[in-house]
Amino acid sequence: MNAPSFDHLLRLSDNVGIFEHADHTTPRKEHGYCVDDVARLLIVLAREPELDKELRELEHTALRFLADAQAVDGKIRNRRRSNGRWHGPHGVADCWGRSVWAFGTAANRSRHGGVRQAALAYFGHGARQRSPYLRSMVFATLGAVEVLTSDPHNYLARRLTVDGAEAIGRPAPDPLWPWPEPRLSYANAAVAEALLAAGGVLERPDLIDDGLQLLRWLLERETIDGHLSTTPVGGSGPGDTGPAFDQQPIEAAAMADACHRAYLVTADSDWLTGIRLAAGWFAGENDARTPMFDPHSAGGYDGLHPGGPNLNQGAESTLALLSTLQHDRQLVRTAR
Repeated sequence: MNAPSFDHLLRLSDNVGIFEHADHTTPRKEHGYCVDDVARLLIVLAREPELDKELRELEHTALRFLADAQAVDGKIRNRRRSNGRWHGPHGVADCWGRSVWAFGTAANRSRHGGVRQAALAYFGHGARQRSPYLRSMVFATLGAVEVLTSDPHNYLARRLTVDGAEAIGRPAPDPLWPWPEPRLSYANAAVAEALLAAGGVLERPDLIDDGLQLLRWLLERETIDGHLSTTPVGGSGPGDTGPAFDQQPIEAAAMADACHRAYLVTADSDWLTGIRLAAGWFAGENDARTPMFDPHSAGGYDGLHPGGPNLNQGAESTLALLSTLQHDRQLVRTAR
């Protein structure tokens, strides 16, 4: 695998945001944009150590898009048509959680002072809300931890982090199914990561222990014959066994994020194996033994089926690839 290439990301983007869907490598502009993807875009760009002029402009575009999506009370609307018009209500679903995550990440990591300052202000609006949806709280917690990393005294970020950890709760007592939900669904490793991240900034060893337990169990469950075999779109329950399809790139990316977090929290290099497995999933070390990215376009394929990939290269898949490659690049540097 090579270092992240942003060629296809730029192909999917314009001066409004990043188009959600693609027909192979061609953006399907008629489907418009969504906050979920633009939030992922801002996170990936804020994590990048250096941005050229075009990517710096795209970082500003992503921040402006998310700011426009936010209501004065911090709620978020998700959908925007290709003509620039928003539609749908403001709320606290995943798009809210991902926007808080993106604002927090940009506030902590962006190389541009103006982006950091503006992102922190919008984070403050969003962080006053709470969501009844677990994944939304998980994503928002990851953003709050980013803010606490640079400003340990930020009250809104601290309260959101505490509330996020409480929303996840403790692992279940059954060692065969410790997961705090009856089924695995999507972005599963992010649940464990949120506990690890919250435990780190709150100095709560109990949360770290819980996060490590869940992540260890999930990684073991999703490893078959030495490669990553992720939870499919339909989810997975206690009686289900793999491999199963349609597997999504977001699962590999979430695993890379969580294992990187576990390494940072514990300094245990064994967790780097999870990053290798996630990068390997994209490289072809998966249940279909086929690469999940296009080396010519630098785009990520939209899903893994028994006969191979869905060759469309949409925003979520490409951003999942780039996020994983960012961790893989850091892994290579750590090994030197």
